[in-house]
Amino acid sequence: MEKFGKSQPVTRVEDQRFLTGQGRYVDDVAPNGALYAVFVRSQVGHGALSGIDVADARDMPGVHAVITADDLAAAGVVLDLAGHQVTNRDGSKGAFTHRPILAQGRVRHVGEPIACVIAESLAEGRDAAEAVMVEIDDLPAKVDVALGGEVLHDSAPDNLAFDFGLGDAEGVDAAIAAASRVVTVQVTDNRVICNAMEPRGCYAEVTEGRLHVAVNGQGVWATKSDLAKHFKLDAADVHVTTPDVGGGFGMKAMRYPEPFVVAHAARQLGRPVRWMSERTEGMLTDNAGRDLVTQATLAFDADHRLTAYKLDTIANMGAYNSQFAQGIQTDLFSKVLTGTYAVPHAYMRARGVYTNTTPVDAYRGAGRPEAIFVLERSMDEAARQLGISGWDLRKRNFIRPDQFPYTTPTGVTYDVGEFSALLDTAQNSADTGGFAARKATSAKAGKLRGQGLCYYIESILGDPSETTTVEFTEDGALIYVGTQSNGQGHETVYAQFLADQTGIPADRITVVQGDSDLIPTGGGTGGSRSVTVQNTATLATVGAMIESFSTYLSDMEDVADVTFDDERFRIPGSNLTPTMLDVADMARADGRADLLRHSQRITLDNRSFPNGAHVVEVEIDPETGQTVVDRYTVVDDFGNLINPMLVEGQVHGGVVQGLGQALAERVVFDEDGQLLTASFMDYGMPRAVDVPLIGFSTRGTPSLYNPMGMKGCGEAGTVGALAAVANAVLDALWDEGVRKVEMPFTPHRVWSWLQEGQTKGEAA
Repeated sequence: MEKFGKSQPVTRVEDQRFLTGQGRYVDDVAPNGALYAVFVRSQVGHGALSGIDVADARDMPGVHAVITADDLAAAGVVLDLAGHQVTNRDGSKGAFTHRPILAQGRVRHVGEPIACVIAESLAEGRDAAEAVMVEIDDLPAKVDVALGGEVLHDSAPDNLAFDFGLGDAEGVDAAIAAASRVVTVQVTDNRVICNAMEPRGCYAEVTEGRLHVAVNGQGVWATKSDLAKHFKLDAADVHVTTPDVGGGFGMKAMRYPEPFVVAHAARQLGRPVRWMSERTEGMLTDNAGRDLVTQATLAFDADHRLTAYKLDTIANMGAYNSQFAQGIQTDLFSKVLTGTYAVPHAYMRARGVYTNTTPVDAYRGAGRPEAIFVLERSMDEAARQLGISGWDLRKRNFIRPDQFPYTTPTGVTYDVGEFSALLDTAQNSADTGGFAARKATSAKAGKLRGQGLCYYIESILGDPSETTTVEFTEDGALIYVGTQSNGQGHETVYAQFLADQTGIPADRITVVQGDSDLIPTGGGTGGSRSVTVQNTATLATVGAMIESFSTYLSDMEDVADVTFDDERFRIPGSNLTPTMLDVADMARADGRADLLRHSQRITLDNRSFPNGAHVVEVEIDPETGQTVVDRYTVVDDFGNLINPMLVEGQVHGGVVQGLGQALAERVVFDEDGQLLTASFMDYGMPRAVDVPLIGFSTRGTPSLYNPMGMKGCGEAGTVGALAAVANAVLDALWDEGVRKVEMPFTPHRVWSWLQEGQTKGEAA
């Protein structure tokens, strides 16, 4: 048995119930007899809210209440859903935006909740919602990502949310002035809608004087704290649970208005209340992702080595500060600003702008995909302008192994990496030597083939602290974890890891999550933190168990030096070799309840930095513009792996979300702030036909920043996919005169670029 686990590709145990319809999601577990909440939402992008008439709706059959912001205020509910504010370049704070639970005075985006009907049935609630009369005086809508326009918040003149800066501005300008070559690139990162398989939902009830809210989120503790704050309750009087969750991807990690309204209704009416978003409702109200435009400037010396990197970003915040929004394209973006390259000088400026669109917040990768997309698109363009292979340009500028630990210009210290060696592995795995022949074959068939590369690095983020508790029962063991599975396979990997460390059979280990009564603290799921931070806590808890059980056995046998070999205890001078479960049974028989529950809390001092290469080949039909991703190769450095099968699944999922943004997904608002892509009829999503077989392998360098040498993997696939696909598409179109492409690469857009490229070629 290896010291830190077997790293075996154990299949997911939870899939049995998920694939047979036995999952227990929030809409499955809502109490019988619960009332239904239906929200009345703004149908305009921007306007003054001059009146809400709910009289007719309140008198309709089955209606128990119609709730407005005034009702919440009268009940003493704290209305503002305040979001995080970053520090500006001048030391001031980013703009504060009052975001009420239900609209007050003004509506700022289509879908903003104005009122809520609570009814006996969903149908009665919908009928009554249509009877709520809302008067809105239209105001000019702002939907462009530029400063100025109709002011959305008095606290944000010119609609400027923040003006963030980080790095050495003077050093960068001096290096650019002295450079042999300067390359400037402008890149657009298109807005996307998360579209988790399971939309957002919740229910609330009051039991024995305590408020219980079940929500399909990414952790229960922030929700518990928020509910206590907004309802002015003692935290002990709030119980939050999370059942199975059908996808989160960052979007379900934030606070939203609906759970607070549902909780208020349950408290006021003394009945359970439930709410489940419909798909279009979610598209209108779920926090969106990405949506920024960045100009990048790269300076090179005569040997094609980077001397400076400068960025200027304009990011769309939507109508309000969502919970983490201001930090996404600032602090989180900066964590991997210069990627895997040894750049002596770097500076980024990022400005946020408010618009009459749905708020934007974290989406799989949260700032890191955006940063790597800009950098790797820019490196590809630089290689073309410098007349050097993109592979060679990257290798020439990689941080060398002997430079670690390496501190980037934005103050982040990478622990370890072997980037050139991994890139060599990727070249071999992708059979780049055979690309020319494949391109010739495509040409004979009338198709255009291109190859794209992205070398990414990730910064694992989120709460660095976590607690693991292990409780022995007569049937085996319970492991209480502070993270929250959204479909990643946590029930498998946590049980597997505990089994590897203790010898307890995995099928006798039950993972307990998502209950604030059972688990007092936890960081939830986000930033690829789960397995690394949680299993580090588990390792500490196992250490405490071994120490306690060894002492117990030593005292019982009157010997010293009891040891444990990952499966059994060894007692000097005795033929007894009890397992963990055996010792737990002994302790139970002796009345030693103190030995049946063990808990440890850890804090990691540093984050890990997974990295790797994505190599993509696309084939484009010039007659239709249809782009097909024909080959996809990933070689990742995730350090030591706990379960390679789950890692590969996470990479596949991340890649597919990247392919979706690159090929099909694009949010479109009209000039009045109306969402034109509010259903799957209008919003493109990746389908099976869009996804090739994904070749996946790893070449790990164990992290020095946690005892198991692990690096998170949950978001890495998305971080690498965007630039790899974009670079491949441009490579395919380059010989046709196309010099600039923007995601998504839909057939019409690609066909249009080809027509423009041919026209330019004929004119020349």
